[in-house]
Amino acid sequence: MMTINEWSDATAMAEAVQNKTVSPRELVEVTIREAERTNPKINAIVSQRYEKALKEAETRDFSDKPFAGVPIFLKDLGQEQAGEPSTAGSRLFTSYHAKETDNYVKKLEELGFIILGRSSTPEFGFKNISDAQIHGPVNLPDDVTRNAGGSSGGAAALVSSGISPLAPASDGGGSIRIPASFNGLIGLKPTRGRIPVGPSSFRGWQGASVQFALTKTVRDTKRLLYHMQTCQMESPFLLPKLSKVVSLEEPVRPLKIAFSTVSPIGGKVSESAIAATKKAARALESLGHHVHELTDQPLNGIEAMQSYYIMNSVETAAMFDSIEAGLGRKMTFEDMELMTWAIFQSGQKIPAKIYSKILSQWDQYSHQMAKFHESYDILLTPTVADVAPKHGQFALSENLQNQLKHMADFDWPKQQELIWEMFADSLDWTPFTQQANLTGQPSISLPVYRDEQGLSLGVQLTAAKGREDLLLHLAQQMEERSFFS
Repeated sequence: MMTINEWSDATAMAEAVQNKTVSPRELVEVTIREAERTNPKINAIVSQRYEKALKEAETRDFSDKPFAGVPIFLKDLGQEQAGEPSTAGSRLFTSYHAKETDNYVKKLEELGFIILGRSSTPEFGFKNISDAQIHGPVNLPDDVTRNAGGSSGGAAALVSSGISPLAPASDGGGSIRIPASFNGLIGLKPTRGRIPVGPSSFRGWQGASVQFALTKTVRDTKRLLYHMQTCQMESPFLLPKLSKVVSLEEPVRPLKIAFSTVSPIGGKVSESAIAATKKAARALESLGHHVHELTDQPLNGIEAMQSYYIMNSVETAAMFDSIEAGLGRKMTFEDMELMTWAIFQSGQKIPAKIYSKILSQWDQYSHQMAKFHESYDILLTPTVADVAPKHGQFALSENLQNQLKHMADFDWPKQQELIWEMFADSLDWTPFTQQANLTGQPSISLPVYRDEQGLSLGVQLTAAKGREDLLLHLAQQMEERSFFS
């Protein structure tokens, strides 16, 4: 009997469909079989549309589509498909169905993908683990006592368990790269403006959040980026397109690479994460690149994170205004998880001038990083400070939970202190990813290391805005030389 592992990646699947060695229906059937066999162990799928997918596999025209007939699961956060469930991991939306298909999903369908359902995410994507109360935790396929990461944890588990060759994902603070690191996958966060947005939301988290995917191979990543990319005139963030010939296929000159293993917020970085980064640095040197260890951080990491939490608070408060308008009632504590409640309350009191100031700060960070990239092509760091966390590892103390329940009683500076405390343990685990979200730069996690227990740790490469080509060149060079593990 045919199994899903017969194809190395999504490109191989699409080529088999084009060559008529397999039909889209057969691919959908084999994926459903694998999902039904494997998902009970990992708990990554939150809804399915198998019957519709089987029908589409027979009726849609897949000729000349770069991902003809490839079955995928959308992330259950945004990525809306008309008529299908869209819960955002929240009990508020357990019976909600999307009214229209968004531009990102339309593009996936145009490229030939067949959508089978949706993958799990933490409530509203706020965490670096996936443990929505309505769906339960997503288990790491390599060790089910650990979490697959977040917020694209369901997506990552689908790919690393072998259910899917590629999974749509999104990244607002590391949500593609963090689970990529834990699951031994490639996770690219493209430049702000690269991927279609709208029609209902155009500036997710003020441009910090972008959609893309988790993949197993560099060629899938390249191919998807090339075909997904857009120059969207109605978007607030415009970007010239990458040309296939010049940008994605040309050989790369020796690059200047700066590396650091120091946490930007001063937390502990595990021996394994340091070893992974040094392994990548040596690998890049052996490929002829110039590698230099940094003594100073390019940005003030603590200030950047504080600005991130203020943005997150305000955007969440604005989001709940529109949810209240849609439901015709006020939100209550019972409507959401405790962390969400705390973020929602903290966004009620932040003065507009403070918010304006932090958005200007982000522009300054972008400017500082543009200056940094005049000296270095690439910044190399660990993707995360340690391997995937155990389930329940970031549980909050009773005292803190009690304070968060009564968040509305505090002034905004105290609220922000509590938000920092709420995320402190989990942020220590993943301190490297958020900066690229604030600056809009492209950043990729590559699977270069496994510890003695066989658990994966990635390294993160970040380039100047618009320079995904450099990241993909290096990724390809490392993949070809078998530096991935």
